[in-house]
Amino acid sequence: MFSIIQAAGWPIWPLIACSVVGLALVIERFISLKSAKIVPPKLLDEAIMVSRNGVPGPDVVTQLEQNSALGAVLASGFRALNSNPRATEQDLRAALEGAGRQAAATLQRYLGALATIASAAPLIGLLGTVIGMIEIFGSQSGAGGMGGASGGGNPEQLAHGISIALYNTAFGLIVAIPALIFWRYFRALVDGYLLTMELAADRFARHLMNLRK
Repeated sequence: MFSIIQAAGWPIWPLIACSVVGLALVIERFISLKSAKIVPPKLLDEAIMVSRNGVPGPDVVTQLEQNSALGAVLASGFRALNSNPRATEQDLRAALEGAGRQAAATLQRYLGALATIASAAPLIGLLGTVIGMIEIFGSQSGAGGMGGASGGGNPEQLAHGISIALYNTAFGLIVAIPALIFWRYFRALVDGYLLTMELAADRFARHLMNLRK
């Protein structure tokens, strides 16, 4: 492996850095975007059940807020109703939407960085290809003078230029393709979570209006 890195030259080091960062982001997103941490399946029903007779106490609301991203959204509705028992439906929905936007920002964290790696890695690989081509042309430029004498060029420099060009192109694609796949996967996952949270918030807003009445 180290011999490949040596053959690829210095342009491969930014690609290695991108691969390490990309792998760390993928692992972090897999851990952070688990369903139990975002939208526990029975949390909405439990929140409605514990508030059938009124808004629960601060301890319950705090526990709900710390439960998950959906819990933080539902807890914002309870807090809005606690602070203003005569809150209108518009006020309650505004509180839920504000918490939902905060949750969306948290869910989308680092996805931009992963998309940047997916876009930048092929360009860095292309840079390595261009540098390799320069090495190749450099090896040929010394093959003969202006008088037309020609030789085989510098075989070692020629081989080195080809190695830089091919290895960097390949490694750029090796980094970019998985990054793009995982970015699309996480985007779809986050979109699904946000839809679930939006539907839950709509149902919860109707429940809070019944409590207010």
